[in-house]
Amino acid sequence: MSVKNVDGLKLPKIGIGTWQMSAKKTQFAVTAAVEIGYRFIDTAQMYHNEDAVGRGLEELFLSGAVKREDVIVATKVSVFSCKPGKLRKSAEESLVKLRLDYVDILYVHWPAFAFGYSHEETLGAMAGLVDRGMVRHIGVSNFSPRLLDEAGKACPEPVAVIQVEHHPLLKQLELRSYLETKGIPLVAYSPLARGKLHGLAEIEGVAEKHGVSVSRTALAWLMHHGAVPIPKASSRAHLEDNFGAVNLKLDDADIEAIDGISIEKRLLNPPVIGLKEW
Repeated sequence: MSVKNVDGLKLPKIGIGTWQMSAKKTQFAVTAAVEIGYRFIDTAQMYHNEDAVGRGLEELFLSGAVKREDVIVATKVSVFSCKPGKLRKSAEESLVKLRLDYVDILYVHWPAFAFGYSHEETLGAMAGLVDRGMVRHIGVSNFSPRLLDEAGKACPEPVAVIQVEHHPLLKQLELRSYLETKGIPLVAYSPLARGKLHGLAEIEGVAEKHGVSVSRTALAWLMHHGAVPIPKASSRAHLEDNFGAVNLKLDDADIEAIDGISIEKRLLNPPVIGLKEW
C-alpha cells in the first residue's frame, strides 16, 4: 500500500476512526481492521474509548498478528487539557489506557482558546512530549489555514498532519490548496458525510458504474485528492468494503462528476470553545 511521507511520518492511504463507538464495538473494530489490513487507528481522549483501543491493540501485539511499529496510533488532547500541566498528565493517562509506550500522532483536538489553548504553550508542551519519546509526531485538528500557519510558526516541532471534516459535501478547497504548499497531509474525518451521500445522483452514478458501494466510491474520491480518510465501521463487512477503496481507481469523468456536487455543507459544527474563526 502506498504511503505519504512527511517529516518521517508514513501514513497509509486509509485508517479507521472510532468516534461515537462503544467500548465493545471499538475493541472488535480495532482487531478486525488490523486483520483486514488497516494500519492506522484514530481515537481521542474525548471519545472515552482509548482503553478499548488499547485492549484491541494489546491482543493483536500479543498474538503476533502485527508488530507495534507497523501500526500508526493517533489520539487527541481534550479541550480541557490544553494547558501544559494538564496536557502532559492527560498524555500519560492516554498511554496507560492505550497500553503503549508512545503514540505516533498526538493532535490538538480543537483550538479551544476559551479553555486555555495557546499556540505557544500548548504546542510547546506537546513538543516536550516528543523530546521525551512519548509522542512521535504533532498534529492539529479542526484548524483553519490561518490557525495552522500560526501553529506552525509557534511549534518547536513540525506540525506533521491536520485532521478535519472532509467529504464530497465539504470539499475543503482552500485548505487543500494551502496544505499542498506546505506538504502537510490531510486526514479526513466523517469521510462518508454521516450517511448523507446516498441519493446523490453524481456519486450514485459513479458507484453504479464501478459496481461498488457509495461509501467505497467516496473514500476513493478522497484518496484521489490526497486525503487519508478514517471512516468509522463496527462490522467486518463494512470494514472490508471501506478498505476496498484503496484499490478502486476512479477516472477523470468520475472525479469530475463528484467534484461537481453543488452542495457544500459542514455536518459537525464546533462547540463553544472560543474559536477566532470557523
